[in-house]
Amino acid sequence: MKLVYGLVTVLALAGGCKKDKSGDKGGAEESGGKTTESAGGGGGGDVIKLDGSSTVFPISQAVAGEFQKEKGGKVTVGISGTGGGFKKFCRGETAISDASRPIKDAEVEQCKAGGIDFIELPIAYDGLAIVVHKNNKWVDSMTPAELKTMWAPESQDKVKKWSQVRKGWPDKEFHLFGPGVDSGTYDYFTEAINGKEHASRGDFTSSEDDNVLVQGVSSDENALGFFGLAYYVENQDKLKLVPLDDGKDDNGKGPIAPSQETVANGTYQPLSRPIFIYVNTKAIARPEVTAFVNYYIDKGPALVKEVGYIPLPDTAYKLVSKRFADKKTGSVFHGSKVGVTVDQLLAQ
Repeated sequence: MKLVYGLVTVLALAGGCKKDKSGDKGGAEESGGKTTESAGGGGGGDVIKLDGSSTVFPISQAVAGEFQKEKGGKVTVGISGTGGGFKKFCRGETAISDASRPIKDAEVEQCKAGGIDFIELPIAYDGLAIVVHKNNKWVDSMTPAELKTMWAPESQDKVKKWSQVRKGWPDKEFHLFGPGVDSGTYDYFTEAINGKEHASRGDFTSSEDDNVLVQGVSSDENALGFFGLAYYVENQDKLKLVPLDDGKDDNGKGPIAPSQETVANGTYQPLSRPIFIYVNTKAIARPEVTAFVNYYIDKGPALVKEVGYIPLPDTAYKLVSKRFADKKTGSVFHGSKVGVTVDQLLAQ
């Protein structure tokens, strides 16, 4: 099962609008809001504030909705992108940060400077969906190399037409849509496809709000974009999913589309990854925050599947729960890792 970092966490848990990538924040950014509580508590009163990844947003929104129905209180969930969410989190403005990648060393230092310690909790797997317009008749599958031809930094101003990507495709200009530079999805895609985080051409339409990307691709017959699988599932009536062929028959022969099954069994590669929440340790002094995180871990797996993502194995959630109960702080990850199999991780 080729999942980015995924089981490393599981094994370690018990122990320890076109623009040039400027990062449009999307309409929901402010719902994470600045708080008035001091000492990095992530919000005052009974309000529990989350912000960050648009990929993780549907899960956190679903959990927050069910929690409020059952337990009462108030939970707000914002979208600032993974990087934008960590900025708020490290300033003590939110109790929990949604992240579609692990926290970076520079962000750890920002949190340390802000007096913020945290608990890192993986909550699901995701497969990045490559999508084109519903009426696109020529793209039935792609390879990672072809995606790199379109997205590599050196392709800007040089590779502009479908015919330059694959012989036989039309001599029409393609238009690219993707998450902004504050997005963990952008970080992972660029690492997996271009070989380095943040290595990408700049002339694409970007947004931290995946709904903006859905709208862009679904409105342009020459568009191609990428985002979390749940956003494709929610909008599959107006988008066409592009299967990927990584050329490695030992993990699945031919083009494979992302789905609950193919992400879970590791045959959709190389765009599968775990996604996370980060919890401010000072915030869990508030009973409602602790109750919410426990609820997230307990009820999250069913809601993860409901909104279009892939739950972790049951054993993993037990380790996640133990990590939170033991208040194990810090991150067990160090940069993006692509192409690590579950068997290899288990063997370690």
